[in-house]
Amino acid sequence: MDSHSYSHRRKEAPPTDTELRVLVVGSSGPSQFSLTNSILGREEFSKDVNSIVQSRKNLGDLAGTRVAVVNGPNLYGKNLSHTKMKTEMKRCKCLSAPGPHALLMAFDLDQISPNDVKTPKLMVKRFGENALSHTMVLLAYEGDADMQTLENRVSTDWHIRELIEQCGGRYHIFNKNWRDRSRDKELLQKIDRMLASVGGRHYTSRSYAQAEESVRKEERKLLKKRATETEEAWRELEKQYRGEALRWQVDSYNSSVGGEIRAKAEMDNAWLRTSLAVGAGLGMATGAAMGM
Repeated sequence: MDSHSYSHRRKEAPPTDTELRVLVVGSSGPSQFSLTNSILGREEFSKDVNSIVQSRKNLGDLAGTRVAVVNGPNLYGKNLSHTKMKTEMKRCKCLSAPGPHALLMAFDLDQISPNDVKTPKLMVKRFGENALSHTMVLLAYEGDADMQTLENRVSTDWHIRELIEQCGGRYHIFNKNWRDRSRDKELLQKIDRMLASVGGRHYTSRSYAQAEESVRKEERKLLKKRATETEEAWRELEKQYRGEALRWQVDSYNSSVGGEIRAKAEMDNAWLRTSLAVGAGLGMATGAAMGM
């Protein structure tokens, strides 16, 4: 096997639509992190987490479907500068590029405030004018409450109804206890119906296109840096395997390397570095003006 015969394999490996990409968004407090735990079926975030300073992605399984769950800072988070918040919103998009299949807005059913009703408008501002077409409201409860009682609460609370109506009437109630997976299948079905209503396509926008383009460029750079290492690995595999076994091993190796490179490119690329550089420049200018 020479390097030329497998050169077509050395290319970036973007996520496929066999992976359900979910962007979880919170206005304030721990609700979005409780939802992520619930979707993944494990405690990825401890109960005392109310905010994060860097966007992140976790992989798991929802009712038998492979899922990638992305979290960013709460939309009303006050512990981040404007520049940092802008950067992390970009990172959210890179982590869920080329676009999420679902945007899930999480709230605590017992703590819906008049301010929360404005969250859909902020979603449009952060993610684009058509973002609500792929958005569902997720309402968290705690304990062993009767589901009918919770549904009655939803139907009679004006703030909750207003919030849900802005998202096409789509909502789902989930238990904060991540061990309770009894409603996983129902959530997945609701996401599937929402996707069907928009032609089965993931969400995209101009900024998501920028995110995917920047991630792809970064992947190509990283792949080029690892070209020698990759070819050496292929040669080692060639010594050990033949025929179908060799092809399987090469594909497995390339998939592993491609996934690793994709993850690095999503977390750090030119589009993100531009935001950080602008923020640093503004900080230096402010410091100079203050005589620092």
